Amino acid sequence: MTNSAARTARLALVGDRSPNVASHTRVPLLLDALAERDRLHLDAYWIPSQDAEAEDAVRGFDAVWVLPGSPYRSEAGVLAAVRTAREEGIPFLGTCGGFQHALLEYARHVCGLTRVAHAENDPDADDFLIEPLACSLVGHEAVVRIEPGSLAQAAIGSERTVERYFCAYGPSRHLDTLREHGLRFTGHDEDRQVRIAELPGHPFFLATLFQPELSGDGSRPHPVVRALARAAVEHAAREAGIRA
Repeated sequence: MTNSAARTARLALVGDRSPNVASHTRVPLLLDALAERDRLHLDAYWIPSQDAEAEDAVRGFDAVWVLPGSPYRSEAGVLAAVRTAREEGIPFLGTCGGFQHALLEYARHVCGLTRVAHAENDPDADDFLIEPLACSLVGHEAVVRIEPGSLAQAAIGSERTVERYFCAYGPSRHLDTLREHGLRFTGHDEDRQVRIAELPGHPFFLATLFQPELSGDGSRPHPVVRALARAAVEHAAREAGIRA
């Protein structure tokens, strides 16, 4: 296998692509910058949330990124993509809506909280895991404090960062249950509200309520995006080695 092949990976971008979602329009710039600045080459494919319902929708990819843009057309499709990445060790990043649905998938399928809901998707539900934030983060920047020794800290290279949000929903209930079942919350705002989640033991599983893809002008990918890309090419190299 050539060196260039070893550094190329297939990336599934899960979400309902729209020119009106800033994160979606930023992706091509980030892919170009990753290739030019970091020599991390990603073949990216958009998978609409409804298409993600198919059992093999994200299988064969080297990374899965669930992007913002909720409410998604298919909650079930997004949850299926998260579950496949989690169970099959595919590097995963969820940002904003992707963060919310990563927690929702874990609560339902690992913790047995089958009735928990996302208030944006199911406002009449009895038990919200993700509910309206007391103070909307739409258009805000805020400090995030990161736990030492975490995947998030390794990716960002700091225990403090200022990040951009476009979010009105966040996790509130059942967080202790998620912790007890292995999910780790490694980033909090200055009011101790959860802003980053990760899954120890997984090759790369990271979710942020903020949107690292909107950092700067897109010419220098946020460290979290770069870490996902690096995990993807490492996954591609491992898979190629297994097939050889």
